[in-house]
Amino acid sequence: MTAPLMPKATAVWLIDNTCLTFRQIANFCEIHELEIQTIADAAEKTPAASIQGRSPVDTGILSWEEIHRCEKDPSADLVQNKLENDVREHNAKAKKVLSPTQRAEKPAAILWIMTNYPEVTDKEIQRLLQTTESTIKKIRDGVKEKDPAYAELRPHNAIHLGFFSERDLEAAREASLKKTAEKKASAKKKKATKSKKTTAKKATVKKATVKKTAAKAKAATKAKAATKKTTTKATTAKKTTAKKATVKKAAVKKTAAKAKAATKAKAATKKTATKAATAKKTTTKAATAKKATAKKAAVKKTAAKAKAATKAKAATKKTTTKATTAQKTTAKKATAKKATVKKTAAKAKAATKAKAATQKTTTKAATAQKTTAKKATVKKTTAKAKKTVAKKATAKK
Repeated sequence: MTAPLMPKATAVWLIDNTCLTFRQIANFCEIHELEIQTIADAAEKTPAASIQGRSPVDTGILSWEEIHRCEKDPSADLVQNKLENDVREHNAKAKKVLSPTQRAEKPAAILWIMTNYPEVTDKEIQRLLQTTESTIKKIRDGVKEKDPAYAELRPHNAIHLGFFSERDLEAAREASLKKTAEKKASAKKKKATKSKKTTAKKATVKKATVKKTAAKAKAATKAKAATKKTTTKATTAKKTTAKKATVKKAAVKKTAAKAKAATKAKAATKKTATKAATAKKTTTKAATAKKATAKKAAVKKTAAKAKAATKAKAATKKTTTKATTAQKTTAKKATAKKATVKKTAAKAKAATKAKAATQKTTTKAATAQKTTAKKATVKKTTAKAKKTVAKKATAKK
């Protein structure tokens, strides 16, 4: 027969509520008879500090008929209910079926493992208590967050409750410690590999950045050299084009001058040819009418002289008109200069007058300030003198 749940609490309840002997209670609770006696003495001396009793009848471990039977026969031993006893024996062998009291105390057993053996993992708790991961999480979260549903939950020794033995607990503890150590080692390895990878990545990134910067610098220098070359080529091309344009202009001017000279020479030769032809004609006709030709020649000569005289007069008139216009323009410019000189002189005079007026106003203001300061000092001295005279008069009185 296994001990009931919370054996000391059940012993206190049996001492207070039954007439059983210490031997019967000790055998039922699997506690020494002397310890039962000390519990009873402590309850009599300090009832407030004693252990709170737990009814085995309410939990279904015992019945009132069994208690009355043992009260009548002090030599008899208490026997647990058949359901409780059968479930406990089956649980000790198969560890699959729990008694009703064990089912009720399973959350307390889970909390006891969490508080006293925090290194035990959730999987080991599931294996020991045949529970689920969700219930373990609910109990842990409820205790942490102070859920009112778990406010009255107190940890109870799962070994005493009969869920497993100390060997099972030690085996679970060692297994969980091994798993945590393996996890830590794997985490350290992962961190080391990650750090190595990050350092390698950083080194590669630095190399890539250095290469990129070097390539950019080279490209910039090449671009600068190319721009310089292009600018020098452009300047030389501009210079050459300008030189070619000037040479072309000079050649065009020369060709134009040559063409003009050629046209003039052609015109002169034509004139001379026409003159010679006319002279020949006149010489052939002169045989018949020398006198008429002589008269006509004289008339022509006089006409040519008159034309030359008119042309000379027109040329002199043009030169005289040009001279007069030049004189007029020079006179206008001279008058304009005089007017500007007069304006500047008037502006300078006005500026000097304004400066003089400002100086006068500033001097007047300064003199006014000085006079006011002198008046103030005179007033202060007179006031001081009056005060001294008044003091002397009062002193005499």
